Amino acid sequence: MNQQQSTSHILMIRPVNFGFNEETAASNAFQNRNTAKDGVNEKAQEEFDRMVNTLCSNGVDVTVVDDTHEPYTPDSIFPNNWVSFHADGGIFLYPMQAENRRLERREDIIAKLEDSFAVKHIIDLSRFEVEDKFLEGTGSMVLDRVNKIAYACLSPRTNREVLDLFCEQAGYTAICFDAVDEKGKAIYHTNVLMCVGSSFAVICLDSIPNPHEKIVVKESLLSTQKEIIDISFEQMNKFAGNMLEVKNAGGENLIVMSENAFNALSPGQKTDLEKYGKLIYSNINTIETNGGGSARCMMAEVHLPLGSWFIAEKARAPVS
Repeated sequence: MNQQQSTSHILMIRPVNFGFNEETAASNAFQNRNTAKDGVNEKAQEEFDRMVNTLCSNGVDVTVVDDTHEPYTPDSIFPNNWVSFHADGGIFLYPMQAENRRLERREDIIAKLEDSFAVKHIIDLSRFEVEDKFLEGTGSMVLDRVNKIAYACLSPRTNREVLDLFCEQAGYTAICFDAVDEKGKAIYHTNVLMCVGSSFAVICLDSIPNPHEKIVVKESLLSTQKEIIDISFEQMNKFAGNMLEVKNAGGENLIVMSENAFNALSPGQKTDLEKYGKLIYSNINTIETNGGGSARCMMAEVHLPLGSWFIAEKARAPVS
């Protein structure tokens, strides 16, 4: 199995009840309570559709699943927190801190993916919710899939015990650290402060206050041949750390981010990133301000192998 860092297959959930989630606001400083409430879901749907179109027009295979009106799941647009998909055919389901986010886990979504992909096993870690221990997927962890390293800033949403169990089951090594914003508040998810691509890492090093932990993270990135692109607190607050490297159907690397993140980068940082992929971005301002998450949070990478039946069907399909 040749594990790659990025994939051309992405799962995204189109919202029907998107809005400010009171249950997550206490630990997510990126949510803005003072944003306009009128028409938020409709604006989020427009932003969602625009981002999907941007991805598809750049050759990315996007599976879009509509959210359901019941139960109420205002953050369903961020599926990477409850599920992750791996190249060995494994799926992990994760324990979520907010009770209304636990309702996002849907068996029918996994069943839909099984129409095209081979699922070999499902490991359900959600049982830790009864112990108030959480690990919110690839929000809590930034995965170096090639080198099997899980970078994780510990927080109320990222429990070390559950992280260690994930690493044991998936064959990863954890690199843990504490991270805070410029006000000293714990950062809720690792993927707002850093992104790991095939040959680069975007990270807000200032957010790691412990000098030893900062050195460990830097040395790990450098030893795995990543060029470090350091961003400031101000850039992190514009979601410049919340990027994701994906591939298009032709194997070209794309680096996906929001328009706010793109505009926050300096010309030099953009030049550095462009060495590793085409920068694509979309305006998702309503989603960012109300949801406290950005482009990376909206995309669950599907690293599952294609099913042999699906490959056979594609081979038999007539050329148009």
